[in-house]
Amino acid sequence: MNQDIAGRFLDIAPNVQSALAAGEAVVALESTIITHGMPHPQNVATAREVEAVVRENGAVPATIAIIEGRIKIGLSDTELDWLGTAKDVMKLSRADLPYAVASRRHGATTVAATMICAHLAGIRVFATGGIGGVHQGVEATMDISADLDELARTPVAVVCAGAKAILDLPRTLEYLETRGVPVVGYGTDRFPAFWSRMSELPVPLRLDTPEAIADLIRTKEALGLEGGVLVANPVPSAEEIPADEMSAFINAAIAEAKARGVSGKAVTPFLLSHLFEQTSGRSLATNIALVKNNAALAAQLAASLARSSA
Repeated sequence: MNQDIAGRFLDIAPNVQSALAAGEAVVALESTIITHGMPHPQNVATAREVEAVVRENGAVPATIAIIEGRIKIGLSDTELDWLGTAKDVMKLSRADLPYAVASRRHGATTVAATMICAHLAGIRVFATGGIGGVHQGVEATMDISADLDELARTPVAVVCAGAKAILDLPRTLEYLETRGVPVVGYGTDRFPAFWSRMSELPVPLRLDTPEAIADLIRTKEALGLEGGVLVANPVPSAEEIPADEMSAFINAAIAEAKARGVSGKAVTPFLLSHLFEQTSGRSLATNIALVKNNAALAAQLAASLARSSA
C-alpha cells in the first residue's frame, strides 16, 4: 500500500485496516450493484448478504465507494444504508475516478475503478458479478469496456461469472489474450456467460482449486508480469438460465433496443432492464446468486494467498 496515497485519498475501515496490517484475507467488492444494479431495499440487503458470504469463507469484505470525494475502502452500516438511496451518485470507471475525488462527488465503482482503489489499499482479490467487455457492433462503435485494459495493468485478481452474454464474447476473450491477461476457468473448460454456466467458447486455462489459482498469481508476480488474473466462475447450476434459452431473450432485447434507437451508454442498462422483464425477474435472481458464488470463491482465494504470504 502507498501510505502517501492512502493518507491523502483513502478512508480505510478499521476492520479492513487491521486485516491488511496483519496480512489477513481481504476481498474488495464494488458498489455499482448498490446504486445502479437493483432497487432499494433489495440492493442494500444483497450487499450485506454478499459481505456475509465473504466472512463465512474466511475473509474480510471491503465494499468500495466514493463519498464526498473520499475513497472508502469498506463501508460502515450507516454508509451502506445511505448509499442504497443516495441521489446524484456517479458511476465511476478509470476516466471518472480522479474527477469524482477532486470534485468531492459521490461515486459508485465499476470493475475498473474498484480494481484501482483495491490496489491502492493493498487488496489483491476482488469479487464481482461479470466484467465489461467488447460490445457487439464494435467495428462501428469502438465500444470496449475499460475493464479489459484495467485487467492488463492493475495487479488484482478478479473473480466473476465471465462477461454478460449481451457482449461480443469471442472478441472479449481475444482482447484479453492480446493484452496478456490470464483467463482461468474455475472447474470448467468453457467460458461462463454470466447468466449461463457456459458459452460455446473454450476457456484459455483451467484450474480446479483456490490454491492452484493462488499459485498462478504468486508465480505471475514473481515473473514480474503486470496486470491481474481473471477467474471465470460458473453460476451454480440450480440458478442458471441455460444459454440456448437466454440467447432468445438477448436477441429480442437487442432488437428492441435497435427499434427504439437506444445507443451509447444507454444500451447496457436498457438491455438489462428489458431482460429482467422478459425473464420475469429470473435474470436478477441469477445475478444475485452468481455474485454470492463469486464472493465465496474470492474469499477462499484471498485466504489461500494470505496463508502463502505468512
